[in-house]
Amino acid sequence: MAMVPTEADIEALRLNPFQKFGRNFVNFFRRLPGRFVHLFVSIGLFFKKAFFGIGRFFRDLVLTFVHGKWWTKLSYLIMGTGNFAHKQIMRGCIFLLFEVAFVFYMVFAGGYWFGMLFSLGTRPTEEVESEEGWATIVEGDNSFKILLYGVLTLFFIVALLYTWYLNIKQCRVNEKIDEENKKLRYAKDDLRALVDREFYKTLLSLPTIGIIVFTIMPIVFMILVAFTNYDVNHAPPYKLFNWVGFDNFGQLFNWTSGSTSFAATFGEILVWTLIWAFFATFTNYFLGMLVALLINKKGIKFKKGWRTILVLTVTIPQFISLLYISKMFGENGIVNEALKSWGWIDRPLPFWTDPMWAKITVIVINIWIGIPYLMLMVTGILMNIPADLYESAKIDGANPMQQYMKITLPYMLFVTGPYLLTSFTGNMNNFNVIYLLTGGGPKTGRLYQSAGQSNLLITWLYSMTVDDSNYALASVIGIMVFLVVALISVVVYNIIPSTRNEEDFS
Repeated sequence: MAMVPTEADIEALRLNPFQKFGRNFVNFFRRLPGRFVHLFVSIGLFFKKAFFGIGRFFRDLVLTFVHGKWWTKLSYLIMGTGNFAHKQIMRGCIFLLFEVAFVFYMVFAGGYWFGMLFSLGTRPTEEVESEEGWATIVEGDNSFKILLYGVLTLFFIVALLYTWYLNIKQCRVNEKIDEENKKLRYAKDDLRALVDREFYKTLLSLPTIGIIVFTIMPIVFMILVAFTNYDVNHAPPYKLFNWVGFDNFGQLFNWTSGSTSFAATFGEILVWTLIWAFFATFTNYFLGMLVALLINKKGIKFKKGWRTILVLTVTIPQFISLLYISKMFGENGIVNEALKSWGWIDRPLPFWTDPMWAKITVIVINIWIGIPYLMLMVTGILMNIPADLYESAKIDGANPMQQYMKITLPYMLFVTGPYLLTSFTGNMNNFNVIYLLTGGGPKTGRLYQSAGQSNLLITWLYSMTVDDSNYALASVIGIMVFLVVALISVVVYNIIPSTRNEEDFS
């Protein structure tokens, strides 16, 4: 039975894309209290399931040990014993070698790093003058190495616990197979499966290890640094840093120190980061779409030539082009010198020395950088809009603006909604444009430490690590950047039509 559209459905069809977005935005926050209630209920159910799941987990371990055969019981201590008993030599060797490697690591290195992780060291490296007058270095503890290798040890311990559980699970599965008189899998079967039906495990093993080592572990390390006092005054190896709890986060919410405080600077830079991300995203989006529409318009000649000219602007690496542009707009750059020679100005325009001029200039230059990308992407999407829609609109008397607002723009927003979200979050972390053009400046001295008026959160984080060596507060900024980006992504993802009405343009 066909559903009869309601009055609300008919009213929604009359809204333009911006009105629909506004309506979805309002509805999202209107439903927010109910969603919070649902979230807390879900969290409660999660902990309830987790509690009972942990109980079942330990119960299964106990029952497996109690009812298991002798090799299963011995596998709790010597991993792989159950596999050796069932002549699964390859699996048994893998489990046993992993356990042996873990024991050797913990005895000769891991135990020390894990034990020192709680204090991060007690003896700094010192220079001691000998009786002969020579200065000798007495090596002490290195807090950086302790934290780094401590994190590695923690991951190694987690990996061992998981492998130990797999070892027990293998014993339980093998005993069940014995009871059912089924055939066990041996080394030949495992190798054949890894290149056949379980080939996905072979392909994903190296990327998974790479993600853990090069992504997850550095993130954990950075988060832990935020809870220390690691800065230029506590820099290893000659000095130690230690745990300070949430003191660094307390600075983020302490507004009593005035405009030069860390909290005030963070708030000001966060606002500018959001403003920059908004303009950098939507100016490129709409102007790129306009350029694509103009080039694709019937009667325009040399379309390939115009596209080629625009693409040439992005073929040059940004490191070269942006540094060159930075010099062009400098106090003694080409632009100011040309304006002076024409008699248009008496003194150089403050492109990089005035905060407002600097912010407007980087937004305008970013338009020049971003339009070619959007033009190429939009060109492909515009070609997929059915021509019948435009023909029908013309018959109904729609002018070009009405066709754009009712056909082109809704289709574009629907298809490129996820791109707009990723572009916005990407511009919040757009390091190249800001750093290569302004270096974060101008630095007025009104902000905290090395912060500049055009700094984004990501460039400020870089300045705090490279210029100030304040790694603890930089880690706090990194965590806050993640929280802000995650919050914006969750809200917008639940608003854009691309993820809510997938059948609209199917």
